[in-house]
Amino acid sequence: MKNKFLLLGIALATLTACKTASTLQLAQVQPQKNISINNELKNDEAFVNVIEPYKQKLDKEMNQKISHTSIDLTKQGDNSNLGNLLADYTFEGADAWTKKNLNKNVDAALINIGGIRTTIGKGDILLKSVFEVMPFENEVIIVKMKGSDLQGLFDYYAKTQVNNPVSHLYIETNNGQLTKSLINGQPVNPSQDYYIATSDYLALGGDNMKFFSKGESISTGIRLRDLFIEYFKKTPEVVPNTDARLNFIGKK
Repeated sequence: MKNKFLLLGIALATLTACKTASTLQLAQVQPQKNISINNELKNDEAFVNVIEPYKQKLDKEMNQKISHTSIDLTKQGDNSNLGNLLADYTFEGADAWTKKNLNKNVDAALINIGGIRTTIGKGDILLKSVFEVMPFENEVIIVKMKGSDLQGLFDYYAKTQVNNPVSHLYIETNNGQLTKSLINGQPVNPSQDYYIATSDYLALGGDNMKFFSKGESISTGIRLRDLFIEYFKKTPEVVPNTDARLNFIGKK
């Protein structure tokens, strides 16, 4: 009996608290049978017939060859060949846009390894391969930064020791301490303006890259994936650079 009064009290308190809210009306409730989504569930033939022409067209487009590689392109390691390749494509595409629109040169590029979702096996590179590698709608952003603010970028790599791919940057650490940092093969000039190509996700502080907030972000309107597709198409045989850009000595 005590529990019944307690429940009644809770119900009355709830109703009192909701007096100012609009009256809720319960719609008619009917029990329904749960349908398990599995291989035994039959296709709706009418729906399949409607989408089939579009599916065939999409499959044909996605299965077109856009390039070729004689080796597996992977994302493993601090200087992965796929990571280096996509960072270089980001640099080259962003540099071409910046020359045309800002009359400036891009100094370096930085993308995140987490944004590269899979690998590309040796053989023909299909259009769908690039969509699988980069399924996101990320945009290429140019961040204008003072050389003095680039220290935050180098400190980030020293602290995280994460293999986020770079182009035209060299970062060396020893047991988590920064020992060498170069941009375009040269030490950073603290008073110089530098133009760094990256994604909108990272420019906004994604992956905890807060150092970009000190710079000025410039939109290009170019999707990273579209840029990669363009460069794959321009390169019949992909030969990625395998030079060391990240050198984490004593990395745990």
